[in-house]
Amino acid sequence: MSLFARSAKAKIVDEAPAKIQLDLSSDSSEELDELQNLQNQEEQHEAEAKEDQAEPQADQTTYDPRTDTAETPEQMKQRIARVQYVLSNFNAQRNKNISRVSYIEILKHDVCELYGYAPETAEILLGLFGPEEFVQFVQSCEQPRPVTIRVNTLRLKRKELAALLVPKGVELEPISWCHEALTVFKSQVPIGATPEYLRGYYMPQDAASLLPVLALKPKENEKILDMAAAPGGKSTHICQLMKNSGVLICNDASEKRILGLQSNLSRMGCTNAIVVNYDGQDIPFNNFDRILLDAPCTGLGVISKDQRVKTSRDNNDLRRMQEIQRRLLWKALDILNADPKAPRLVCYSTCSVSVAENEAVVDYVIRERGDCQIVDMGLDIGKPGFKNFKGTQFVHGIDKARRFYPHIHNVQGFFVCLIQKKPGMKCKREYGKASE
Repeated sequence: MSLFARSAKAKIVDEAPAKIQLDLSSDSSEELDELQNLQNQEEQHEAEAKEDQAEPQADQTTYDPRTDTAETPEQMKQRIARVQYVLSNFNAQRNKNISRVSYIEILKHDVCELYGYAPETAEILLGLFGPEEFVQFVQSCEQPRPVTIRVNTLRLKRKELAALLVPKGVELEPISWCHEALTVFKSQVPIGATPEYLRGYYMPQDAASLLPVLALKPKENEKILDMAAAPGGKSTHICQLMKNSGVLICNDASEKRILGLQSNLSRMGCTNAIVVNYDGQDIPFNNFDRILLDAPCTGLGVISKDQRVKTSRDNNDLRRMQEIQRRLLWKALDILNADPKAPRLVCYSTCSVSVAENEAVVDYVIRERGDCQIVDMGLDIGKPGFKNFKGTQFVHGIDKARRFYPHIHNVQGFFVCLIQKKPGMKCKREYGKASE
């Protein structure tokens, strides 16, 4: 179900005309036969029309995609649809001379050719989703996601911002699951250059990137760390939920991105934030109540925003990013508040849909440390994290994590998991060392 359900402004009723009921009680037998034949023909035509609409290929039981010429984009789309149809009911629809693997290879080839994916990247996504959902995901990544803005409640309320933007030709609707957010359906002015934007009244932000902060639930007067903060969308969100109280350390490993982070914090009126520039694994501070780790990743969930991902990701990238993510999550748990009465929460998130960067990272860290657990985030949206994948059983509670997909929720692909340090428990070992 999409996370964006626009209110209906008019109810459209599409009624099929009622069938004519024939009163045959007073007709002659010849007339009755003729009328009955006409009615039978009409019903047969209707049935044939329905079959034509339902099936992309007239005779799917003998369909051979190897002899199905696909030279133009439109022909490729049709062949993809026909192969999908066969795979959706393989035993009944398959050509007996062609294996399932062969059908899938043809599907992958056509998707790569049509949408510009490298075979290695397509293989990762195909292994995650399966053939049918793989095509749905790829096709959804060809479409832009809805434009959303987060209202800066440090400066004004959501309804007050709407009152300023609507007269300028901006068509808005509230997002039900986030009290600070609005969806922009239409705008006659550039959303990133209005006077209201420059005054720090709002932040353009993809809806999925609101979720990690909502899961973390920052409170006033706490000590919080945003471990990979640039460009500052989530940091400014944390500040406003803290109401500029307590302290927020905004760290980013990239010196080039620090200026943009500082600019956004200033524009949004965040006065409780301190910006620092460390590799996340070397942060020298500790005793944080809550930590947000929106980890660096392959970006396999934001292909609609960065088309380069299509041709630049393979299993080596997954392994490289996984190692970085494990180290950062381990470090985050190390520098939480030692006081068992403190919240001691880490929200781990990525904009990737791969299991290797999400469930597998969380599973490894929790099992190897032994001093933390996954807790419920209170989010009623999204799909649960995978309990198992390709024969690997993940740690208890991983289904409390949430996955978000463009083809299901109409947001960028995202993974969010909330982890809490257990009271009275110690970590089994340091990262990279054997268990004690």
